[in-house]
Amino acid sequence: MESFVQLRRGTTPRRIHADLDGLKDDELGRGGFTGRTAHLYRRHDPTAFRAEGPLAGTDVQVATLTPGDATDPAGTPLLLFSNPDCRLSLSRRTAPHPFYVRTVDGDELYFVHQGDGTFVTEFGDLAYRPGDFVYLPKATTYRQVPRTATTALVIETVDELRPPPAGALGRHFPFDSALAVIPEARAIDDDGRDEYEVRLYHSGDHTSLFYRHDPCDAEGWRGDNFPFTFHVDDYTPVLSDAVHLPPTVHLFLQATGVDVLNFLPRPAETVPGTERLPWYHRNADHDEIAFFHGGTLFGADLPAGLLTHAPQGVHHGAPEVAREHARRHFADHDRVNWTIIAVDTRRRLTPGPALR
Repeated sequence: MESFVQLRRGTTPRRIHADLDGLKDDELGRGGFTGRTAHLYRRHDPTAFRAEGPLAGTDVQVATLTPGDATDPAGTPLLLFSNPDCRLSLSRRTAPHPFYVRTVDGDELYFVHQGDGTFVTEFGDLAYRPGDFVYLPKATTYRQVPRTATTALVIETVDELRPPPAGALGRHFPFDSALAVIPEARAIDDDGRDEYEVRLYHSGDHTSLFYRHDPCDAEGWRGDNFPFTFHVDDYTPVLSDAVHLPPTVHLFLQATGVDVLNFLPRPAETVPGTERLPWYHRNADHDEIAFFHGGTLFGADLPAGLLTHAPQGVHHGAPEVAREHARRHFADHDRVNWTIIAVDTRRRLTPGPALR
């Protein structure tokens, strides 16, 4: 039962996530950091284990993977993980779609890791660059036209992706929707071909529709259901001088069973004794995906392009050597310069064939 009072037993620090005096801060939490929690102060690193079996977790460098769209313009992204609420895939498109696409199973959210180009949609064109999120509502007609080879993490949700409800900070922080880029209507003229294909992707299969005109022929549009781009540089991180805040304050978009979060460059915590790295935790109710876009952390380069999967109930967190480095160099660094995109899912994720 939740209560205003939180109990203490044994040796515990006075402040949360601070002044550990050699102990290891380990959180067992419910509801993705918003429910009941227990903090266990351990003698040893709880991530120092060897794992065997389906919940062993996954670390993969996306540069080592070859999705179908990397070599074939008609190819599709490579499935990485899935559950009944969502699919996470990797796209490395090098050439324009030779047809239009319409994803029937749900909304799509591309996070662009490398490359630039344009999504041509029935609402108008959306230019993209590294660091952009590209949101495409369910059943939107579009084709991707890369200017340079484009690597992107693709998040597909069965339910509708929406900004979280406005909390104490109001509607503009950390995600100010006024900074989203909205397409201008543009009807595309026919180019003389006999027919135009639109591929409807559904349940791992596709159906083709053939038109005698270009299907992006809208002279205008109105309403509140539309594609957009949003760049991570326009997201405003929430922070505290005295405590490393939980991931929930970095929520960007969410759908049923799926949360998309941003961990972005920001000033570092300044109160002496405060832990600057996320505490060890085993999120009891969520699987966690982290995609490293790049940056540095207290002088150490982060592995750009690394994707990690931490299953619910399994300890994870930065190793103790990284925590000791952050403590030793507390006075040497005043910023956290990482860019990490996270996806938390309520239901357990199953790795795709390429990862299994």
